[in-house]
Amino acid sequence: MFSYFMEGIAAVGWQQIVMYGVGGLLIWLAIAKDYEPMLLLPIGFGAILVNLPLEVVWEHDGIAGALQILFNAGIMTELFPLLIFVGVGAMIDFRPLLQRPWMLIFGLVAHTGIFIAAFVAYKMGFSIEEAASIGVIGAADGPTSIFVTSRFAPHLMGPVTVVAYSYMSLVPIIMPPVIKLLTTKKERMLHVTAKDSVIPRWVVVLFPIAVTIIVSIIVPVAAPLIGFLMFGNLVRESGVLEKLSKTAQNELANIVTLLLGISVGASMRAEHFLQYQTLLIMLLGLIAFIGDTACGVLFVKLMNLFRGKNNKLNPMLGACGISAFPMASRVVQKMALKEDDQNIILMHAVSANVSGQIGSIIIGGIVLSLVPMLIG
Repeated sequence: MFSYFMEGIAAVGWQQIVMYGVGGLLIWLAIAKDYEPMLLLPIGFGAILVNLPLEVVWEHDGIAGALQILFNAGIMTELFPLLIFVGVGAMIDFRPLLQRPWMLIFGLVAHTGIFIAAFVAYKMGFSIEEAASIGVIGAADGPTSIFVTSRFAPHLMGPVTVVAYSYMSLVPIIMPPVIKLLTTKKERMLHVTAKDSVIPRWVVVLFPIAVTIIVSIIVPVAAPLIGFLMFGNLVRESGVLEKLSKTAQNELANIVTLLLGISVGASMRAEHFLQYQTLLIMLLGLIAFIGDTACGVLFVKLMNLFRGKNNKLNPMLGACGISAFPMASRVVQKMALKEDDQNIILMHAVSANVSGQIGSIIIGGIVLSLVPMLIG
């Protein structure tokens, strides 16, 4: 009996102790700092669980443990990320984007940081598959990052997911310095006239169906991502499935998020996580987020060169094209009010931010299509 207890103690090395610290840090950030608590807390606890002596929660005596079953069934089959998209779709109101459909371009341009970070990662020595997975951190969309990483680099699932969600929670800290560096006070004070119009119900209902078909034709591999997102939105907008819509937004999203978090934490075994690559992924993730913000702002500044003197856009709107909804639009509106307490650009910011949800999926699909071609 004594030797049985000693076996557990002997199995705890410095690597496991460090991972207990990492898991504890994520839990502390979730509770004390309110950084993405719905994911960082279960991820942190999952990281502790999977590094307990002999990893019995992962596998024991050749039999898969609970965490391995959840990981294989929910992450490797891509089921959990897709179910999360159903909930996200049910939460989104696309009317602001439908009032300004031209702002969809912001949701594409503002994800350029993905390719910047992927290129830098490849030059640093990561494989094409790993570089693509790291670059998609710049999608600012956790499910998309998990979806792509499960395809190309499942061994990087832990660090990629932790970095993606950590930087998403840090959007209010990352975005403002980049925006201020690239814009003048005068540009940040630009007012944008909001011309809201009533969108017919049939348009709102048809929109998710049309987007699913169009995006799937253009980028076939993105069909699962865009399909599940738009299915959730169709449930919301149909007007006849109110109970299911609320279930998707609440019970479904919450349960799957809980299982997703602890399953991702299960990928953070010490031998995979405690490598210098993890630090590089943190750096590259930051490059991706900065690149997204910078490219979005610079694109609007370029557009303004061709717009009339009295018809220029506030360059900060370009930064809202990332998928971090609604944080990005809130940050930009707060910055606008700081420069001019009468400057209300929230609806345009939300339009760009909602476009980022679609843009992240399209770009993720492009990455899924390009990588096999580059390898082949």
